[in-house]
Amino acid sequence: MKKTTIALTLSLMVSGPAFSAAFVNGGFEDGNTNSWSVGTATRNGNLSTLDPSTYLNGATGRSAIVTSGLDPIIGASMANTVYSGNYAYRVENTIDGGHLSVVSQTVTNYTESNIFFAWMSVLEGAHSAEQAAGMKIQLTDLTTGIDIISRIYSAEFSAVDGRFSQAGSYYYTPVWQIEQLAIDSSLQGHDFRLTVLATDCDPTAHLGYVYLDGFGAQIPDVDNGVPEPATLALLGLGVLGMGVARRRKAA
Repeated sequence: MKKTTIALTLSLMVSGPAFSAAFVNGGFEDGNTNSWSVGTATRNGNLSTLDPSTYLNGATGRSAIVTSGLDPIIGASMANTVYSGNYAYRVENTIDGGHLSVVSQTVTNYTESNIFFAWMSVLEGAHSAEQAAGMKIQLTDLTTGIDIISRIYSAEFSAVDGRFSQAGSYYYTPVWQIEQLAIDSSLQGHDFRLTVLATDCDPTAHLGYVYLDGFGAQIPDVDNGVPEPATLALLGLGVLGMGVARRRKAA
C-alpha cells in the first residue's frame, strides 16, 4: 500500500491536526506517533465517566507501535496484530497494573468520501461494569460536536457483545473490527477527531488494551495473512456493551 505522510506540526505534549489530503493509517506507517496526541495515567474513576481528553499528557510508556505478529495472550486465536501495511498501534500494555492509555488524532476540512479505521481488543473479565477493564472509541464530528461513532465496552456489562469471543477469563475480538463513516454532503469539509482509550481494571489485577490500525480515507488492504472480517461494521450510534462473567484474582 502506498505510504504518504500526514501534514503535521510536532509538539511534545499535543500534536497538530492532520489534513484531509489523502492520509494513510494516521501516520503509523512512518513507524511513529508524531501526528497523534497520546497519554497514559493511573486509572482513577468509573469507566463511564473517564474523559479521554484529560489524559493526553504526552506520555507513551505503556503503549507502543507494533509490527506483524501474534497477540502475546490470545495467540493464534486472534488476528495478526497488524491489519494492513507494516505497523499498528497498541493502546495500553499487555500486563495488569490499574492504568489507562489514550491516543487521539484530528483531521481538518475533511473532503474524502470515507473515513475508515480498524481495531481489536483484549479485556480481562472481573469486577463491576464501572470498575472493570474496558475501552472507549469515539469518532467525533468537531464541527457539530457529535460523536458519530461511539464504542464503549466493559469487561462486566450485562449483555455479551457479539464482536467478542472468550478464552478463559479473557474476552477478545478474534478479527479486526472495521469502522466506516461515509462522508455525505452534510459532512463535507468538517473536522473529525478519532480517540481511543484502553484501561485496566480500577484495582490493579486485570488488563485491557486495544490495537488500532487503518485510520485513513480508503479501506486498508489486508497484508500479513490477516483474516478479512466477516462483516463491515458501518456507522454506529450510541453505546454498545460487552458483558463477561465475574472473576477475581487472588492477591
